[in-house]
Amino acid sequence: MYAPERQQEILRLARERGRVDVVSLAEEFQVTAETVRRDLKALDRAGLLNRVHGGAIPAGRLDFEPDLAERDALAADEKDRIAQAALEELPAGGNVIIDAGTTAARLAAAVPLDSDLTVVTHALPVAARLADHPGIALHLVGGRVRHRTRAAVDAWALSAYGQVNADVAFLATNGFSPEGGLTTPDLAEAAVKRAMIAAARRVVLLADSGKLGQEHFARFGDLSHVDVLITDTGLADDAARALKRQGTEVVRA
Repeated sequence: MYAPERQQEILRLARERGRVDVVSLAEEFQVTAETVRRDLKALDRAGLLNRVHGGAIPAGRLDFEPDLAERDALAADEKDRIAQAALEELPAGGNVIIDAGTTAARLAAAVPLDSDLTVVTHALPVAARLADHPGIALHLVGGRVRHRTRAAVDAWALSAYGQVNADVAFLATNGFSPEGGLTTPDLAEAAVKRAMIAAARRVVLLADSGKLGQEHFARFGDLSHVDVLITDTGLADDAARALKRQGTEVVRA
């Protein structure tokens, strides 16, 4: 396959999937990672893709947001390991907030049945996974439910989180970086995330390494707001050091 043909196919995949990464493309096209990087650089210069850490996203799509099923299939093993590591942050008999998102839902699914917790969430998938736990006092925050995330947003949700004092908030994000902070495509989702951060004494960010360097339309915080980032081993050492300089503990599961 010639370079222009490969680049056209990369562009198609990026538009179809919402994101492409260097390692997967190198395997898919049976070329070196450096060849893929040159392809992405060429597409970036042409204004067709935006380079992000480890890959690229379609140009002009800072508001791009794949649906829940598509996001759940991305980095599935990494998300499972992050969820298992996050169990260590659950306070015994404490109060926690769990954000919307596929990794947060995996955390909810991993919570032991005998847990003694008060859990507040605005995410329907999280609530569904915890509803049958006999030791959990579950509080479901209401509001307008966004189809893409199955999460409540707007005034009702913000009002509810304004009345909560939680030990820990398990936060999700679509993108993060020391420079760009924490970002998500939707302003209403961003507002709820800010309310969650304000409602918790401790903030634990659950984010796979593929989200490093991604920047979306709505910014809702900085890494300085995050006490602990739980990510996967794909996060490079230099990136981990940069995040630690922001005052964030980094756990690579």
